[in-house]
Amino acid sequence: MDKVRKMGLRMARCFAGVSAWVMVSGVCRMNAYASDVSLTLQGASGSGKPMDMLDIMFLFLFLAVVPSLLIMMTSFTRIVIVLSFLRNALGTQQSPPNQVLVGLALFLTMFIMQPVFSEINTTAYEPYKAETMTREEAFDAAQKPMKEFMLKQTEKKSLDLFLSISRTELPEINSQEDYMQLGLSVIVPSFILSELNKAFTMGFLIFIPFLIIDMVVSSTLMSMGMVMLPPTMIALPFKIMMFVLVDGWNLVIKTLVQGFR
Repeated sequence: MDKVRKMGLRMARCFAGVSAWVMVSGVCRMNAYASDVSLTLQGASGSGKPMDMLDIMFLFLFLAVVPSLLIMMTSFTRIVIVLSFLRNALGTQQSPPNQVLVGLALFLTMFIMQPVFSEINTTAYEPYKAETMTREEAFDAAQKPMKEFMLKQTEKKSLDLFLSISRTELPEINSQEDYMQLGLSVIVPSFILSELNKAFTMGFLIFIPFLIIDMVVSSTLMSMGMVMLPPTMIALPFKIMMFVLVDGWNLVIKTLVQGFR
């Protein structure tokens, strides 16, 4: 037993020594590589002036927030909510799965927003890339197409609500151009609220025919005395058959896309 214990201690010491040597050699190698690598962050103008820590923090914050902003400022919200209502109305649980619905919503959003993104690229990004426009001017130019798109889909009562909450003092608003003076802090939440209202309205209209099928199937089963059969299971094939026969996917997608035209 003593020999086995001594042999185990020797093996443990040997393993510890080898591990320590590997770690030290790795650290030395990393230091050698690090001495040859340098990272230089320059400003957007390319003047060679390094960015300070505050600019770097704002850059990472912008990169973290911009996906959420793009989703909330585009047609994605209405599309994904309507598709979720459609799946719940069909009663198919997890079919189509969430990944399919989100992917379809993203591609439809790209299709709908393509004219807006093209205008932003032409009026803001390309001049900024060619250094004929400053960062602030490019940001202001990029806001205009997004504001026009959001205001076109925003209800007046939503704008009035957030104007009253923010207590923004503006001259009398009589046309669409007057609303362009509003900031994104008012337009974006108004747009989101309007999108939620429209999405829930479309969801209600989608639910009605499927609800009628549920009621007919439930009444039929009760009149036949089959109270032990779950109506949802019996109604599911009829829902799917009706949805396919009326070309439901084309109708839903067509309605969603034309709602933004």
